[in-house]
Amino acid sequence: MTKVMVGFSGGVDSAAAAYLLKQQGYDVTCAFMRNWDSAANDDIEGNPTINDPVCPQESDYNDAKRTADQLGLPLLRIDFIEEYWEEVFHTFLLEYEKGRTPNPDILCNRYIKFDSFMKFGKEKGFDLVATGHYALMGQENGHNVILKADDRNKDQSYFLSEVNRSVLDHVLFPLGHITKPEIRKWADEYGLSIAHKKDSTGICFIGERHFREFLSNYLPMKPGKIINIINHETVGEHQGVLYYTIGQRKGLNIGGIGPFFVAGKNVKKNELYVVDADHQDWLYSDGCLISGVNVMADRDLPLHCAAKFRYRQADQDVTISQVDEHTVYASFPQLSRSVTPGQEAVFYDHDVMIMGGKIEKVFRNGCDLMTMVNEQAG
Repeated sequence: MTKVMVGFSGGVDSAAAAYLLKQQGYDVTCAFMRNWDSAANDDIEGNPTINDPVCPQESDYNDAKRTADQLGLPLLRIDFIEEYWEEVFHTFLLEYEKGRTPNPDILCNRYIKFDSFMKFGKEKGFDLVATGHYALMGQENGHNVILKADDRNKDQSYFLSEVNRSVLDHVLFPLGHITKPEIRKWADEYGLSIAHKKDSTGICFIGERHFREFLSNYLPMKPGKIINIINHETVGEHQGVLYYTIGQRKGLNIGGIGPFFVAGKNVKKNELYVVDADHQDWLYSDGCLISGVNVMADRDLPLHCAAKFRYRQADQDVTISQVDEHTVYASFPQLSRSVTPGQEAVFYDHDVMIMGGKIEKVFRNGCDLMTMVNEQAG
């Protein structure tokens, strides 16, 4: 019997994945990953939010243990605290220091769930690893490739874009053909206490805490000017230029006028640049440079395909061309809004995810858009 280790978070999706695999005849073992040491990393003097026990991992583990018992499945507990700190959180902080907007979920999948976790499974004699991601597996040239899930509202293939393709032949995604309402209905009927447990969002170890206050313990806030690049007027004060992203409208706290949208930022000057509703053309680009490209399915370039420059974005028509072994350029003459350095660009040939990488620079009419914004700000 094929032995499968299922990443088991204490949520309803991973529970459904484990149940389905058991029904399909696999020898299933669940495994709970502990990636954050709340006692060590949250005990920061002077911050009243940090010791607020929201989204505690012990509570998640208790949910996982109770659910595994209900399903009649064994549960392992594994610590990847050191790996998570070094490979995910440290990288996350370095990107923020540069004024970029990283995606920790993509880093976690690359370094923890589909690297450290898989190595652990192999050492323990498991044949396959499974997770509760909404994605599908397909076949090309005798090897697995990742496809979009049937439930496009929950499709999570975007977050798998940096997974090493060599591991895909040893991975299962049982939820690819199922919708979230179907899973919650099953959990209700099975009598699971987690049937209506809220989905985790963002960075789970932060929980419901205020993100800026959490991050300020590692990257201290430094207030500065918010400048309207159209008339060069100071329209407000930001709480720390690192905490804002391109296209952002909410949370700027500019009273009485507006709305304004973040068009850029200058980390050295500690200035945040915005435009009003009549000048949103500053948010649009027609090309971007993508580095660290992770190829998931073989295609000849140049290629006309679809792209997502952020999760849940509608597919964007693009043409990708090779720059060098690890870099591609995506052009999209129809223009796309708020393409942001530091975020992930993920490319699809119909439903097949073919590659993903980090957005390095964004262009408009052949010019670096962020440089143009800085020059316009004076």
